[in-house]
Amino acid sequence: MKTELTKRRKWILGGSLLLLTATPSFALFGIGDIVFDPTSYASLVSQLTTMEQQYKMLQNNIEHFSFKQQWQTTLTALKNANVKNMFGETNGMTTAFNSNSPSASSTGWTAATIPVSSDLPTYIGSQTPGSSQLSQLAMIEMSDSVSPDCITAVGQYRAARLQNTSATSSLMANQLDGSTGTNSEVQQLNMLNAAEAQKMSEAQNQGALQACVASQMAVANMQQRNAAATDLNTAVFVQSQHATHDMSAASEDNTWQTYLP
Repeated sequence: MKTELTKRRKWILGGSLLLLTATPSFALFGIGDIVFDPTSYASLVSQLTTMEQQYKMLQNNIEHFSFKQQWQTTLTALKNANVKNMFGETNGMTTAFNSNSPSASSTGWTAATIPVSSDLPTYIGSQTPGSSQLSQLAMIEMSDSVSPDCITAVGQYRAARLQNTSATSSLMANQLDGSTGTNSEVQQLNMLNAAEAQKMSEAQNQGALQACVASQMAVANMQQRNAAATDLNTAVFVQSQHATHDMSAASEDNTWQTYLP
């Protein structure tokens, strides 16, 4: 009896050691049957989890808003300019303000401004740059150069804004479209590129207008600067004349014709 118990303990101990030293793979329903590998199973579960996460990410990428009108804005339309022309004083101005026509801008500006006398070279031709009259002439010449270009830039902007209306409206319609036809990731990226191209075009047009504003400000500043310089020069001349010519009652032997108050 004791011998049988000893043998049974040996079998139990041997079986326990066998289980402890067994590999992760073991057969089900007998030797040579289906083999179950816990390590491979864990790896498969990890792969399936990763694939599921990738699927959810792709699903989120192709999902779209069904209602986009909450972001819709209105494009302000530019009204065509209509300059009155009762006696021909603004010939070409209406065309210049509404189209890309440098010739119309030049014609309109010439008709609307006072021309410089053709006899001007006879009277100030001998003066040197920096004189009062030549400075005024320089301001007029700068204004005659800058102003027609600015009028043309305004006309170009109006004409381009009208020409781009169709493209802008089409892009806006696609951006606000809630169907699957325009909401794939590639299509959305293409629309972003188109929007950036339109933005760059608008920025360039705005840059041309800003350059015109800066040019006009330079001419206006020149006028103010020349007026201030003329006042200072007049004050200096008066003071020098007072110092040179005695204005006291005792010296009233003749009339001073060059006096400036």
